[in-house]
Amino acid sequence: QVRLVESGGGLVQPGGSLRLSCAASGRRVTNYAMGWFRQAPGKEREFVGGTSWSGKYSEYADSVKGRFSIAIEYAKNTVHLQMNSLKPDDTATYYCAAKYSDNRDNYYTRTADYFNWGQGTQVTVSS
Repeated sequence: QVRLVESGGGLVQPGGSLRLSCAASGRRVTNYAMGWFRQAPGKEREFVGGTSWSGKYSEYADSVKGRFSIAIEYAKNTVHLQMNSLKPDDTATYYCAAKYSDNRDNYYTRTADYFNWGQGTQVTVSS
């Protein structure tokens, strides 16, 4: 079982940047496809981005394409979500998730695909 802990959230002005981190323990992130999701108050949890554990393939929600990117830091067993040009609509609790995958190039976009979740980190975009 892989355990996930997010960090890096906070308050940022519109147009600013944040980098979220997801530290994995208990298992190496190799063999785990990784995803980021977010949930705003009163809304369902939604997909933000996902990457294969090879790091070669990824997918992002239309709302964040070109602004957000995922990177895997294998040496630290950590996955990052770089968020640029932040907007007030990006305000939410952000969660990282992991799914064991035998295929190094698969990524996943559905909440139901993932079985391992972090506790979340709050991101607030406001002036």
